[in-house]
Amino acid sequence: MLEKTTRMNYLYDFYHSLLTPKQQSYMSLYYLDDYSLGEIAEEYEVSRQAVYDNIKRTEAMLEEYEQKLQLLQKFQERARLIKRLKKMLMEENLSKQAILETIDEIENLD
Repeated sequence: MLEKTTRMNYLYDFYHSLLTPKQQSYMSLYYLDDYSLGEIAEEYEVSRQAVYDNIKRTEAMLEEYEQKLQLLQKFQERARLIKRLKKMLMEENLSKQAILETIDEIENLD
């Protein structure tokens, strides 16, 4: 569950501006503020089922945006490459060619 929550938080960070204000609010309350479905339902005076349905549809939309735009995937790959670059820079036998190749990989992500 924690892995899903982390993924949804990342997807929300990247794509929240593509959501309606209501979707943004539900997702923010549920994933960022750790509200229960019941608490959100009470806040908006709707049923738990309505909140659940909205969150599930929004999760599916976020996954679809990621499938098409791949912002999270590129972010994760960029972070991996930067970590690799930092590790290379700490090595005694510094290979300029390897560093240049890694920089090229980062540039080609977009």
